[in-house]
Amino acid sequence: MYICQLKHRLPLLPTLSPPPPMAISTSISTSSCRQPHKVKLTFSYKCNLLPIFSLHCSSSRFLFTNNSYSSPIVAEESTHDHHLPVIELDLEIPDLTPKSENLNDFLCGLFRDPRSEELAFDYYQKVKGRPEFRPDKKTLEHIIRYLIRSKKWGSSFSVFEDFKSFDVPPDGDICCRLISSCIRARKFKITEGLLEVFGQNDDVSLLVFNSAMGGYNKLHMFSSTIAVYDRMKSAVAVPNSESYCRIMEAYIKIKDYEKVVTLFQEFESRKIDSSPFLARIYRILCESLGKMGRAFEALEFFRDMTKKGMMEEDASAYACLICSFASIREVKVAEELFREAEGKKILRDPEVFLKLVLMYVEEGLMERSLEIVKAMENAKIRVSDCVFCAIVNGFSKKRGLRAAAKVYEELMSRGCEPGQVTYASIINIYCRMEFYSKAEMVFSEMERKGFNKCVVAYSSMVVMYGKTGRLREAMRLVAKMKERGCDPNVWIYNSLMDMHGRVKNLRQVEKIWKEMKRKKVAPDRVSYTSVINAYSRAGEYETCLRFYEEFRMNGGVIDRAVAGIMVGIFSRSGRVDELVKLLQDMKTEGTGLDERLYRSAMNALRDAGLQVQVRWLQESFYTTMRKA
Repeated sequence: MYICQLKHRLPLLPTLSPPPPMAISTSISTSSCRQPHKVKLTFSYKCNLLPIFSLHCSSSRFLFTNNSYSSPIVAEESTHDHHLPVIELDLEIPDLTPKSENLNDFLCGLFRDPRSEELAFDYYQKVKGRPEFRPDKKTLEHIIRYLIRSKKWGSSFSVFEDFKSFDVPPDGDICCRLISSCIRARKFKITEGLLEVFGQNDDVSLLVFNSAMGGYNKLHMFSSTIAVYDRMKSAVAVPNSESYCRIMEAYIKIKDYEKVVTLFQEFESRKIDSSPFLARIYRILCESLGKMGRAFEALEFFRDMTKKGMMEEDASAYACLICSFASIREVKVAEELFREAEGKKILRDPEVFLKLVLMYVEEGLMERSLEIVKAMENAKIRVSDCVFCAIVNGFSKKRGLRAAAKVYEELMSRGCEPGQVTYASIINIYCRMEFYSKAEMVFSEMERKGFNKCVVAYSSMVVMYGKTGRLREAMRLVAKMKERGCDPNVWIYNSLMDMHGRVKNLRQVEKIWKEMKRKKVAPDRVSYTSVINAYSRAGEYETCLRFYEEFRMNGGVIDRAVAGIMVGIFSRSGRVDELVKLLQDMKTEGTGLDERLYRSAMNALRDAGLQVQVRWLQESFYTTMRKA
């Protein structure tokens, strides 16, 4: 006698949570039979829901799945009991598919759980062709959210076709979210296709165009923003305040300030309700006018907006106006705006303080630049390296090197921290003042703080070593510089060639010149002067002449340094024709002679017996030489 017990678990459908897998388990116990038996189950059911069944018989396990809505074939996993007797049972499973009117709730329930989202989308794809099924707006929105999360951008077109075919109006927020997500994911072709689809829908077209322009602006793709705006206008979508704000942002970023003003005039003439974006639009306008040098017009618009209760606490607007007036050196207006903003405690932009410092430097009001430092300290804003450097260089330019060194030390005592640019500036100042020990001390401090790739600082130090005849230290520093991945510039190469030229080490001069060419560092006038002077000291006049001709062929203009070297070379080597040609070129280019060069050229011409050229030299250069 066989006792067969059939136990089955079926989900209750429809459900708002993902259904558990449908399973049937069968256990067989025998009371009188000593041998195990093999059971074969044949199911006949009408289930359209991807059923998954699990069947257990004694120690054997049966598993089958169905993905094609046909009757499953039950396969036994164990293959070691094929000699056992077979018991066949026919079971009929009822149809578990929810009714069509409940499918939307069923799908929404699946979409709410991330674990069953993919199952829900697959099931939607299969049932949407049923004539009795019509997805509602909520279901389609769940699908769009799923596509965004799973980044299945290509399927979005078919879903929006479903919106159209089922006559379900799409939600504007969902469409905007899809557009912005595609742009963030750099799916620009899909974005263009979606804009083509949405552009035909009057209810959402304006929203998605605005969303696309905002997305492109965030990626700094301003030309794409302009293209979307043009497409929006061609689609007969009337721009609103957000549209004008987005397109004005794009044009100001590409520095087309005239276009910004034109768009504002168009916006103002249409009298659009624009409260959410009005302040931003006026801020863009003020910045554009300031960049165009029309700062007073920008101030007029700003005052008008503050009277209306807007932009009173707008830090960006204040910063824009202060920078505009500082750029045109309107000290009084810039200071008035600065005091207003300082009183409201809304200034946090370091660029504003830098612009004011630069204005004071240009106007020679150096003490007021130190007041800006005090204002930054009161606002608890760190004095930036740019502000620090601007003050030090300003004092150097307007008050001299000693004043610059003094103000640097004063700011250091007040707790200001220099950065790479300030360090490079003060090193250069100390080197020019011949305070070499201080320059080395500051350079060591700069290296300790990690600023070890500043070419300007290296240049100043190499030049200093050259002036003091410390050739080994200079070469050692250049080697350290290269190890740190910092390539020498033309100033460093010039200093090295000059140092080696002074000791007539022509081999090193030639090596440095070739390295400079190999590194594609273009030689300047000082480079040619240094290398010609080096070979001149060694008496290699032919090489000097070769470099001079190269210098002239590359467009080099003769100055007094080059002229002094070449007059001496031509005089000592007896090249009178070349000397006359040099003097003629100098007269043509307006280069004067000092007394030493004049006497040297005069003696060379007299020794050659060229009296005509002597008179020409006297007529051409004597007057200018006396003035010099």
